Amino acid sequence: MPPKSSSGNEKDIAEEDEVLQAVILADSFNKRFKPLTVGKPRCLLPICNATLLDWTFESLALAGVQEIFVICRSYADQVKAAIRDSKWSKPSTGLKIVPIVTAKETFSPGDAMRDIYTHQIITSDFVLVTGDLVSNVRIDEVVRVHKERRRTNKDAIMTMVVKESGATHRTRSRGESGVYVLDPNTHECLHYEPVVGYPATSRVTMPREILAEHPEVEVRYDFIDCSIDVCSVEVPSLFQDNFDYGDIRRDFVYGVLTSDLLMKSVHCYVVKDGYAARVADTRSYDAVSKDILSRWTFPLVPDDNHPGGHQYEHLRGNKYIAKDNSVSLSRTCKIGNNTLIGSHTTISANASVHASVIGQRCTIGPGAILRDAYIFDDTHVGAGAVVEGSIVGARVTLGDGCRVPRGCLIADSVAIGANAKLRKFERVSKKREARPQAAGDGSDGDDEEDSDSELEEVEANQEDAAQIIGRDSNALVWPHPSPDDDEELDERESFYNQRLMRIGDTASDLELSDGGSTTSASETETESDFSGMHGLSRTSSATSASGPLSSAVDPSAETSAIHTLSSAAAETEFRSEVAQSLERAFAEGHSVDNAAVELKTLRMASNVPLRRVREAVVGAIVDRVPLVPGDAAAQRAEIAKIVRRWGPLVDKIGGVDPVETVEVLQYHCAAAGPRLPLFAQVLAQLYQQDLVEEEDIRAWHASPAARGEGVKPGSALLEGLKKCWAIGAKMIEQFESEEEEESEEESEEESADEKPAREAPAAKPPAKEDESESEEESDEESGSEESEDAPATAKPTAPKAAAVSSSSSQTSKPAQTESEDSETDEGSDEFVSGEEEVSAEAPAKPTTPAATVSSAPSAAPAKAAAESSDESEEDE
Repeated sequence: MPPKSSSGNEKDIAEEDEVLQAVILADSFNKRFKPLTVGKPRCLLPICNATLLDWTFESLALAGVQEIFVICRSYADQVKAAIRDSKWSKPSTGLKIVPIVTAKETFSPGDAMRDIYTHQIITSDFVLVTGDLVSNVRIDEVVRVHKERRRTNKDAIMTMVVKESGATHRTRSRGESGVYVLDPNTHECLHYEPVVGYPATSRVTMPREILAEHPEVEVRYDFIDCSIDVCSVEVPSLFQDNFDYGDIRRDFVYGVLTSDLLMKSVHCYVVKDGYAARVADTRSYDAVSKDILSRWTFPLVPDDNHPGGHQYEHLRGNKYIAKDNSVSLSRTCKIGNNTLIGSHTTISANASVHASVIGQRCTIGPGAILRDAYIFDDTHVGAGAVVEGSIVGARVTLGDGCRVPRGCLIADSVAIGANAKLRKFERVSKKREARPQAAGDGSDGDDEEDSDSELEEVEANQEDAAQIIGRDSNALVWPHPSPDDDEELDERESFYNQRLMRIGDTASDLELSDGGSTTSASETETESDFSGMHGLSRTSSATSASGPLSSAVDPSAETSAIHTLSSAAAETEFRSEVAQSLERAFAEGHSVDNAAVELKTLRMASNVPLRRVREAVVGAIVDRVPLVPGDAAAQRAEIAKIVRRWGPLVDKIGGVDPVETVEVLQYHCAAAGPRLPLFAQVLAQLYQQDLVEEEDIRAWHASPAARGEGVKPGSALLEGLKKCWAIGAKMIEQFESEEEEESEEESEEESADEKPAREAPAAKPPAKEDESESEEESDEESGSEESEDAPATAKPTAPKAAAVSSSSSQTSKPAQTESEDSETDEGSDEFVSGEEEVSAEAPAKPTTPAATVSSAPSAAPAKAAAESSDESEEDE
């Protein structure tokens, strides 16, 4: 008998020996970060005090990539120097990084991919990412799935990584996205349609052949494009004749799917766990920064695995302070939640820093205010200056009393004069200086020529600049873009669409695809004002292919598609089934996990958006609360009981989006008149149960939908929405006042602890027994009065000594334990000075436990909500 062939074993060994390669497209091929990118590429901009390129290296290394090719053109010398200085270039890391400098004629991703094919560097399936990626997704698992699919289908050339998200997820791009038409069984992408936020899009065009060949499809608009693709070795060759492709999704994927000659297929991999986002514009820069500080990127967090190699101490409230004891914090400064402060930075007296990132060797002057600000290294902020919702480059000087409102971009080495008042969304860069020709391969020199020509145009219009930036400034004020500049730009880079992608711009005055699109011809006549606010683009998955999908489809085919895939009747049936399922779960006492599984099954069977499930769950929870007129304490107790039991179901159904949860709660309470007074207390309970956070409430309150934009004027729904919005405003005011009060209390405690021991009053003789008894009775009476005033839903607080221990916690937010949650609850306290740890570790007074004292501030937001609830009852 002849010996068996060993080709199978040899193939397995060859696959084991394959090196997992990755290609990074370091160039952005757009100008969304100008003027911050005058003089440097976007991939070298810092985010949370580490360059975007380092975050990308860290993400790929975490996924098991062994060899990385960095494709760069702009400022290639700087990119190569950054790679050389990176910790991942050391031989001990086991990671090989090779920079590939492309020709100066490379102006698009298509050109870059053609250069990859020309260099013949790809030997197997590889990972394709951009140079501004932040991710903790296990890409190696995506590669495994891709290779298994390739064994049976050689035409499957690409797997796109996407992640489900809610409609208002902060990392979801508002300006550019796409509609994915998928085969629900194989996840093959049958059609891809790019969508911009402006002008508004109300329909999607789909080839009729898709509906004819596939009896069932999913039309998905609830995906965040992670900008991670697993490609076969033949993908670069397809750009040989298509080097003019300006975007991988809009051009390459769309071209492959619509080509009758290639006969290739593209698939999607839907990530269930993990985080991945691209810093594609200044709005996403702000969103990803907040996600990092909120620990959604764990284990890639500032206090552990920081890509820049810096070490930070994690304090309660997600405050990160450099560990080398070089940070100088005044005793009277205020450091708010979600803040990172780099080494050798000084925060002066009475300065306030909230939800901001400050680089190394920075100086924040007395009385300065930073809110949602991003300050790069070696920058000085003068006394009394205010920076809000803006990005300030390195080595910048902001004079005393300077005002930088939201949306401003200030480039490196700019000096702004004292008392200068910039306008919103101002862009400022340094004046040009005479300089020698750049050395190297000439790439940087070419970029400088491009920058110089652009700066020449800026310099030609500086008549009113001195009034904006001060007379002692060295800066140029860039002209504000206008719709008249859109003639030579594609729709993604148009003025109004760019407004959706810039930091600090709510674009509430625009009619967007994300605000009023339609998914079904039958929906438009039957949906309420609430559903009309959220059409194709706002509703998460829009999984029906009904409605005006294609002008090429004849009426009979269109009608067939509507009845086959979705209809208003199908959605009504789904709502009925969900209501029955929740009623059974409530009546029979099902576990939250079992109830979530049943709801997910119903959703998959009915092909409805995730938002519809969230609406059903939130509505059922609110309707489950029995009304107790005239007894506020009893009403709060009923709400607390229901939310504690069933509140976690909101997150268990998938696609965690707390901002959308608050929005759904608002609309349900506003639409159901008798339930309107419950909004304040239900929201307070969601906050107490960590289902929504302070930032989520702020984000909801700032959204156009929360203010009822698009709802019929004068309607009862709009009036209810406004009342809920006002309640949210009071809660936010309470958050801010609470931070100030806690900061003052901590300062007073520290001052008291530092008094000399000889000043302590002499111990009093023991009180008489009857006096101590009367004191105990008065304490009990006062405690009962406090419990009546404050809602029963106040967050439990821990002693300060326990809270300090949370600084060493390295767990991600999603993985927090119950004890860690209680520690994080105290994160609303402001960190006043660097000496807080000393006072926090001091033993609490025997007669006044620390836990009892610290519980009062935590109850304040809920108390404000209770007062608002009572006011709503009076209005009703």
